[in-house]
Amino acid sequence: MNDIAELERRITLALERIGAGLDMLATTGGTMPDAETGGTESRARISELEEALEVERSTNAQLTERVRAIREKQETMVGALEKKVARLTQQADGAMLEMQRLIGHNEDLSDANRALRLAMAEGVAEPELINHAMMTELDALRAARAADLAEMDDILSELKPLIGEVA
Repeated sequence: MNDIAELERRITLALERIGAGLDMLATTGGTMPDAETGGTESRARISELEEALEVERSTNAQLTERVRAIREKQETMVGALEKKVARLTQQADGAMLEMQRLIGHNEDLSDANRALRLAMAEGVAEPELINHAMMTELDALRAARAADLAEMDDILSELKPLIGEVA
């Protein structure tokens, strides 16, 4: 990109010099002092300068088109990256929700186990506490499984494009 900017700068300077030379020719009536001979340049020199100007304009147009193509490609890539970031953000949010559910179920499980330990320490075997502890443990296992599935889905969604590129 720096090379293109440097080329554009050089072409612009060349066009300005050529334009200044043509302006000088116009003001001197089509003649220009020749540094070597002290005379004037012929119409052939003017024609050469005009051809050089056209070449520079053509080169400038080509460079402008290349810059435009690079900008379009860059905008396309930025758009694709923005979509990917949005998708990954959504996946991260989903994983965070699953993680919060898992943390909540684990806290419930700890509370149920604590209550069950206290009941056992007092010598009271309450079937409701055992039932509650078992149900809480099942919920925690389900939440852990859901979190694992969500993580696997995230990994698979990242691998699918890579597998497609390799194939």
